[in-house]
Amino acid sequence: LAKTDLAIASRYAELVKDAALREAIFGRIRAEHQATVEAVLKITGQAALLDGNPLLKRSIRNRFPYLDPLNHVQVELLRRHREAAAAAGSDERTRNGIHISINGIAAGLRNSG
Repeated sequence: LAKTDLAIASRYAELVKDAALREAIFGRIRAEHQATVEAVLKITGQAALLDGNPLLKRSIRNRFPYLDPLNHVQVELLRRHREAAAAAGSDERTRNGIHISINGIAAGLRNSG
């Protein structure tokens, strides 16, 4: 949960062209995220996520300035890929860029790609 950023997630949601569908699904994601954060905070007795582990909290927050641009690039690459696939097909450079961005984001989050 501490690694999530709903502002970034909303950029990915914008890739869904059907606005009603996008809002229905992303609205549920936002609500579930909020409910989950509230439950974790209630269980842990903390005021904010990772208050009990300030070193990890700082480590995660310090990565966001580097990850945010990668996320924005990935959203753009996904948009281009979808548009090209609907027309004549996505080019190899776009697909490679998507794969590289997946690995870069995973490395920055310290999750597997």
